[in-house]
Parts: sequence; structure tokens; C-alpha cells
Amino acid sequence: MAALPDKEKLLRNFSRCANWEEKYLYIIELGQRLPALSEEAHSPDNIIQGCQSQVWIVMRQNPEGMIELEGDSDAAIVKGLIAVVFILYHQMSAQDIVAFDVRPWFEKMALTQHLTPSRSQGLEAMIRAIRSKAATIS
Repeated sequence: MAALPDKEKLLRNFSRCANWEEKYLYIIELGQRLPALSEEAHSPDNIIQGCQSQVWIVMRQNPEGMIELEGDSDAAIVKGLIAVVFILYHQMSAQDIVAFDVRPWFEKMALTQHLTPSRSQGLEAMIRAIRSKAATIS
């Protein structure tokens, strides 16, 4: 995930955007930086229920106990939101993910009030799915 910024840089970059059009373009750019998801990973097992767009998220624990996330979506902004979520959960253990509340970060970015209701619901569905999977690992 070297191509994605850390949490603090994400926040700084987001705050430098002049308006919401620029912020959406930045979110889309983050999504374009995600590594391609393999065809096998685009399976029904990895689909996140509750998203209007198709979203696939793969979670695995590396030998050091950190969670690694991969994902994809058929919608550009949603793929960018996946990247934002992955940035927030980067270098965390399963226990850290379960304990970490991403919502204050979304508030700092003023993200939730600028998403359509269906995107907000999809974002919540992604977070629930990641935290639920992490809970089974921890």
C-alpha cells in the first residue's frame, strides 16, 4: 500500500482541496492507486452486502499479525472510499480494527455529510464487514 498516504497525510491532503469537486477527484485518485484485485478475489464470498455498487473486500492476517486488506468496486468514488477505509485501518491488528472507530476521521474530513445516503450506507456496510471479519480473527 506504499502508493497510499498515511492517515495524517490523507487528512492534510483532503483539507487542501478547495471544494468538494476537488475532494471527490482526490477520492477517485486514491481508488485508482489501489492494487488490482485478482479475478478469484471477485467472488461472492468477498462481496460486501449493503452496498449499492458492487464492492469486494479481502482480508487476511500477515505473519506479523497485521491485517492486510484488498478491495475493488465497480464505481470510482466507492473504490476511492475503499482506499480511504484501508488507509484508516493500515498496519492494524484484528483487535485494533475492532477497537478503532473510523467515524471521527470521517467527521474531520467532513466526508459523511457530503456523501449520498446510499454511499453513506455502503460505507457503513464496508466498515461493519471489516470489523466483523476482524472480530472473528482476533
